[in-house]
Amino acid sequence: MILKKLVVGFLETNCYIVGCECTKKAFIVDPGAESSRIIEEVRKERLNPEYIINTHGHGDHIGANKNIKQEFGDLKILIHANDKDMLIDASKNLSADFAMNYVSPSADIVLNGGETIEVGDLQLEILFTPGHTPGDISILIKKEKAVFTGDALFCGSIGRTDLPSSSGADLVRAIKEKLMVLDSDVVIYPGHGPDSTIGYERENNPFIV
Repeated sequence: MILKKLVVGFLETNCYIVGCECTKKAFIVDPGAESSRIIEEVRKERLNPEYIINTHGHGDHIGANKNIKQEFGDLKILIHANDKDMLIDASKNLSADFAMNYVSPSADIVLNGGETIEVGDLQLEILFTPGHTPGDISILIKKEKAVFTGDALFCGSIGRTDLPSSSGADLVRAIKEKLMVLDSDVVIYPGHGPDSTIGYERENNPFIV
């Protein structure tokens, strides 16, 4: 697996470019800003991106969707059904609060959780992990021991739940039921901050222990 992490935008969002070594097919997780940097990295690795997968609909995770989709014509945008309207509404995705007014093209594929998506020889499992937003998802690649958790689970913390439509109870429940059941050596790639592991968070995260 090819994995590139770019920290983008003023909220320092982690954007991940993930590709298959053999086929060079790839997907992009949460391109929140700085589309030119993301495109440059994709080109440098000679990857063929098939999907943008937004873990949720906040502006700092979708801000570069439009430019990247324009650059790679057949690329499809994926987001959970509960957050799809946030793509096209700057008030709902909260970017209007920062005078950024990010909008994205509409979703090409609407997710509900439980789907399996193939990108080359990578199998992505979509885990429904709501709470930070109603449509938060995590992306598990079981074979590679990797899970992209967006703003659900961070190293030593969890996503904010004081925002419109957030739910702390839903988030903690989703983390325990969908993420803490994974193997201890699965690496967590969050939407902000450093990487962690399921084992470390299971033993040390004060919000879920």
